[in-house]
Amino acid sequence: MRSGRANKKHQEWHKLLYHPTMTDPFLLSLDRSSGAPLTRQIRDGIALAIGEGRLKPGARLPSWRDLAAQLGVARGTVRAAYDGLVDAQLIVTSGSAGTHVADYLPAKPPVEKIEPTERFPGLFDHFSTAPLPFQMGVPAQDEFPFKLWSRLMARAARETAILPASYPDPKGEPELRQEIAAYLAIARGIRAAPAQIFITNGFSGGLGFVLRALALEGKTVWMEEPGYPLSRQALELAGATIVPVRTDQEGLIVEDGIRQAPDAQAALVTPDQQAPLGMTLSLARRRALLDWAMRANAWIIEDDYLSELQLKGRATPALAAVDQAGRVIHIGTFSKTISPALRLGFIVAPAELSSHFKDVASALSPAPAPQIQRAVTLFMREGHYMRHLRRMKRLYAARRDVLRAAIKGALGGTEAMAGLGLLLHLPEGTDDRRIAREALTLGISPNALSTWYKEPRPSDTGLVLSVTNLPDKKRLASALADLENLIRHG
Repeated sequence: MRSGRANKKHQEWHKLLYHPTMTDPFLLSLDRSSGAPLTRQIRDGIALAIGEGRLKPGARLPSWRDLAAQLGVARGTVRAAYDGLVDAQLIVTSGSAGTHVADYLPAKPPVEKIEPTERFPGLFDHFSTAPLPFQMGVPAQDEFPFKLWSRLMARAARETAILPASYPDPKGEPELRQEIAAYLAIARGIRAAPAQIFITNGFSGGLGFVLRALALEGKTVWMEEPGYPLSRQALELAGATIVPVRTDQEGLIVEDGIRQAPDAQAALVTPDQQAPLGMTLSLARRRALLDWAMRANAWIIEDDYLSELQLKGRATPALAAVDQAGRVIHIGTFSKTISPALRLGFIVAPAELSSHFKDVASALSPAPAPQIQRAVTLFMREGHYMRHLRRMKRLYAARRDVLRAAIKGALGGTEAMAGLGLLLHLPEGTDDRRIAREALTLGISPNALSTWYKEPRPSDTGLVLSVTNLPDKKRLASALADLENLIRHG
């Protein structure tokens, strides 16, 4: 218990501040025992009174000498507190006219509103966290060569530290663009010079770059139905008129797009592995799409989101590899092959657009910082990237087979290959979004198929289960049992 003297001393630190010239006396509480500096307590106490309206704009405050006397503290303590309030633009000092609360106070920071993840449940629910079972878009965490990558990052950091203090190439590091050009020639059949390659902040950065470079804001664009929700949102934000073009076992139904919007200015497609259904655009459809683009003077934006991670055999050549008219803009990313944390992607522009794309990169969308680029360059140059891809293809194929067998044993549902996942079809009318939301509360993250449709039909319902990060057999059986229960009550 405090002594009487201590109690008296403690009470003296709760002062009703008043000055003959003050119009708004207010209580200022200070506490020596809190450990907080007195300067900060005085500054925060006055700031709180101003923020809560107990001290009105224009209200006069005691001079720092008078306030120091009232509080029984050093003058320098109060003066430092006042200086902090002046810096925060909460009070103003006017010499002999005294110190006043500012007439025009800084705007209060907006209250953060937590947006629900209702729009794309199971797809964009987790950031900067370990992936959950079945979560899409995240490569295997347990098989990534972290030690090797750490060494390469350290080397890249040292190289970057000694770079001249000048602006880096807005197109991207020349060495990385050269490595990407060599890789694309071997793995995707694209013959492109490094000058045609532009490094971007992931796929989203690449898509934004292309929409701006091709002046597609407000234009009509075909998009696969179903299609990647974030791409659809990007087109919406750009004011584009989206024409949903249905897909079948051969991919995009080009005739449907021509019937709906023959004069569209662009088409956004995933020809190698349709996202999310996984089929490959047939040769006949590829020819039809390229012919339409040439006749309509339209652009084809190729989203090569999985690169050569084809689990059914060798990946087909990219659409850009067979483009003879220069109508295809190829966008690739390292998110699925290395890590989404890199936020690193690239664009391959037709040769005749290289100069224009260079201007866009310089003025509006320069490449990311050199360190990450240099680390990826080393990863590719020393052969680690190709070996990593081969290892991941074998791993994902094995995990696909494990998940397929487990689904048949636990759910007995109809499933199909969907990129790096399996698509579990659900009875017509099932609320797959509800199932995806409720599954998250159980620590699993299937993706609702209907979210990929702009105009979903009752039959467009299902769950996409990624094979990249599967739990052990016991936890996998438990996760599928949870899904079965959610589906049964759906």
